[in-house]
Amino acid sequence: MKIASVRSYLLSYPFAEPIRLPFWGGERTIVKRDAMFIRVETDNGLVGYAPGAGHERAQREIQEIIGPFLAGRILADTDALRVQFLEVHGAEPELIKTYCSVEIALYDLAGQVRGVPVSELLGGRVRDHIRLYGSAGMYMPPGAYAAEAAAVSALGFRAYKMRPAMGPEQDLEAVRLMRQAVGPDFDLMVDAHTWWRMGDRSYSLETVEQLARSMAGYDIAWLEEPLPPEDHTAYQQLREKDIVPLAAGEHEPNEQRYIDLIVTQSVDYVQMDVCCQGGYAQGRRILAEIWRQDLSFAFHSWGTALEVIAAAHLGICWHAHVAGWLEYPCYSAPDRAGMYPFPLAAEILTKPLQIDHGDLIVPRTAGLGVRVDESVVKRYPWIPGPWSYFRTDAPAETRAVTSDHSIKWDTA
Repeated sequence: MKIASVRSYLLSYPFAEPIRLPFWGGERTIVKRDAMFIRVETDNGLVGYAPGAGHERAQREIQEIIGPFLAGRILADTDALRVQFLEVHGAEPELIKTYCSVEIALYDLAGQVRGVPVSELLGGRVRDHIRLYGSAGMYMPPGAYAAEAAAVSALGFRAYKMRPAMGPEQDLEAVRLMRQAVGPDFDLMVDAHTWWRMGDRSYSLETVEQLARSMAGYDIAWLEEPLPPEDHTAYQQLREKDIVPLAAGEHEPNEQRYIDLIVTQSVDYVQMDVCCQGGYAQGRRILAEIWRQDLSFAFHSWGTALEVIAAAHLGICWHAHVAGWLEYPCYSAPDRAGMYPFPLAAEILTKPLQIDHGDLIVPRTAGLGVRVDESVVKRYPWIPGPWSYFRTDAPAETRAVTSDHSIKWDTA
């Protein structure tokens, strides 16, 4: 069986009006949400799918380099194909990440050919489900976070993650009200990545430590990226104080930095996005190291349902004490709580994912166990440009964010 074609499709969902989110020292503007799916077809008509990073560089790499490399090759051993690709392009790390996202579609095909789920090709599943946390809240008054946490709980989730950015006192008040709203048996995660994106008003080390101590009193599950992600030493020093569990990883640029994050015991929860940070190949290697270091892993997943299911197949190959959490972004709908509408996220699949009491049930059917509704290509045409912008008051500047979450900024 040979690979006949490799195609990628960029998609966009524009908002009717830009969403403006003022924060402590600036404003974030969100104009759209982007996504990509990858389609690999064999010469006998089988089709495999994968999520991809929603930006034009990845699209060009697939069209001009990866697709031509794979076309005509026999699909028998996905690892061997990757080794052959690395022999030519091993010195191009960003290109390799894109290849590894395409590789998820090769696993989908390989599973279909062998009649087994992708999880069986990644080491073998040890369970059928993985716990989700509902991920939403962005830059709101404290009471709005509490209301959203309660609404996410009512949807059946057992955990909620929010993004504080309204100043230290308001951020702490949000956590207090959330705990009050959901009670003691519900997990709360605080994603503080905006704290170091505020320009001259970014929180100091002293403020971060003080907030960590105060938030620990409300039994949060973890504090995520409260410091610049490249400063592993600062994370290590904060973790050594044993204040609250720390999480980071979605901005790690390469495997070497991941290994440093892990072996220095800088965080309690290591995070990775299989869509844009190295796919199954890197995920399997860092999960093994996380297990050896007696740490935990939590998937970053901030796009479509296709990304969620692709990550889940890797996660269920490990017991929950190693890979315990998978992020599930909660987008709003007329009958559903969430941060803003992004209907493409669910509509990309022909059938909804199976979620039971906050757990994702991973199908035992062949491959990924899902199909992409390819009509989304016409319904959500690509719109070039960044999807989000951060403006800071001091210094007065604006920076852009693409759909590659491992990159902190693009210059705008």
